[in-house]
Amino acid sequence: MPRSQRNDNFIDKSFTVMADMILKILPATKKEKEAFAYYRDGMAAQADGEYAEALENYEEALTLEEDIYDRSYILYNMGLIHASNGEHKVALGYYNQALELNPRMPQALNNIAVIYHYWGEKAAEAGNAEEAENYFVQAADHWKQAIRNAPDNYIEAQNWLKRTGRAKIESFF
Repeated sequence: MPRSQRNDNFIDKSFTVMADMILKILPATKKEKEAFAYYRDGMAAQADGEYAEALENYEEALTLEEDIYDRSYILYNMGLIHASNGEHKVALGYYNQALELNPRMPQALNNIAVIYHYWGEKAAEAGNAEEAENYFVQAADHWKQAIRNAPDNYIEAQNWLKRTGRAKIESFF
């Protein structure tokens, strides 16, 4: 039984009913509607912490979804799951695939930067200054791109870039 038919709480049920109504009136093909249903079920499973189920739904949505913009969000969400499970290399792969389809996706750029920054911190703690600096450079590059695409977001990243001398305030605008 699809997750959308198992939702227990009022908000999830309401969202599902509204999404189903919208799907019925939108001029979409059966395949597009089915892809959206899997994506929606993946998001619901992900929100409930059911990551294996979410990934199964996202993988099915990817086999059906043809729109590259929508595919980028499916891949991005798959990256989120792997990152939350500590599988950073796998997450990077999904974030980069999402960026190939949607190069201006600031949240993917930000999450890549977060991973590189984390690795930089770990390398610095281990006394590997050169390795740490390489990761920090990659983090800075990705954060700068994310900030250019969404200037009002990522304030902590902007502060880190300024504090570490990796960017001047005017470079974001």
